[in-house]
Amino acid sequence: MDRDLELMLGREKNAFYVFDSAALKNRCAYLRAHLPAGVQLCYAVKANPFIPKELENEVERFEICSPGEADICRRLEIDSRKMVISGVYKTPEVIEALVADESFEGIFTAESTSQYELLCGLAEKYGRRLKVLLRLTNDSQFGMNAEDIELIVKERGTHPLTDLLGVQFFSGTQKTSLKKYRRELEMLDRFLLKLKNEYSFEAEELEYGTGFPVAYFKGEELDEEALLAGFSEFLEGLVFGGRIVLELGRSLAACCGKYYTHIVDIKTNKGVNYALIDGGMHQLVYFGQQMAMKQPLLSVVGKSGTVQDKLWTVCGSLCSMNDIVVKQLPLPEIEVGDVLCFENTGAYCMTEGISLLLSRDLPAVYIRKDGGLFCVRQSFETREINFPKYERML
Repeated sequence: MDRDLELMLGREKNAFYVFDSAALKNRCAYLRAHLPAGVQLCYAVKANPFIPKELENEVERFEICSPGEADICRRLEIDSRKMVISGVYKTPEVIEALVADESFEGIFTAESTSQYELLCGLAEKYGRRLKVLLRLTNDSQFGMNAEDIELIVKERGTHPLTDLLGVQFFSGTQKTSLKKYRRELEMLDRFLLKLKNEYSFEAEELEYGTGFPVAYFKGEELDEEALLAGFSEFLEGLVFGGRIVLELGRSLAACCGKYYTHIVDIKTNKGVNYALIDGGMHQLVYFGQQMAMKQPLLSVVGKSGTVQDKLWTVCGSLCSMNDIVVKQLPLPEIEVGDVLCFENTGAYCMTEGISLLLSRDLPAVYIRKDGGLFCVRQSFETREINFPKYERML
């Protein structure tokens, strides 16, 4: 155990996260080395809003899907030219404030014809040229039908201040099938070619949300080099010759995170050994966990190499029978006060949790960088929230 971690374990009495800047940057370098030259990376801020500053010089874009994410990036002084203002619902007041701010030079996506009309109207109101990506639906509530995009492209001359950059598309996450990637890319290639041939519109850019997978559990087999090699071959075979931007969240951020949680009680009920932790499902969310039937990658701090001689069911601190992190987990001899370290928790594990359920404390967040550990958010006791007195409104 390194000295910084030892000091932090002594300081933090509740669960906490550590995000490693070097691991994050190494991950970016790995992806660039296994993708075609010239392919750009866009980080989806929703995966982990605590690490954009660490990625500022590692990626070309930041995908921003809420006013909160926009505010985070602006307070971090992220260059607005790197921002893509996306999301299924864009608060009109927030969008207008961005358009009115002459220092903002980011890109906007249009998820619907009404969003496109809003952007066109604001461009005319403020006399500003706006860069826009048109989002193609993946047969869900996201994006627009191909016919809607074709009509916008066809009539683009009526909105001279709106610069259509191209198309945005995202179809899902944790995708392991090369056949699915090929089908999607071939579909997008045909669609962009149609826009060119029928409407004389040559897109500058295709932003594609790959949904690259992450291995979270023991026994999962993921040949990532083969997956990236096949994916790269598909990219190189496209007729489309414009800029390709890959939007990534989980695939970039997962590897940089660790979640530390203390064992606070142990018991055996009806022959089942239970280890209770001060964290739980409200702070640790694994995509596809399937009600704790899979075993996440974890260790007991300070007990590596110790014989794992007993099976434990690890449960969180919520008063809910659903708060089971993992069942029948082989562990070494454990005791109250031991700390479990969960790997690959840099993306979504924190932000998808039901953090305020039962008003448990919110965990601290640390960044490991430049040979040290930096606290970016202290543990917060939800009971300290200042609940206002009732105030009659009507």
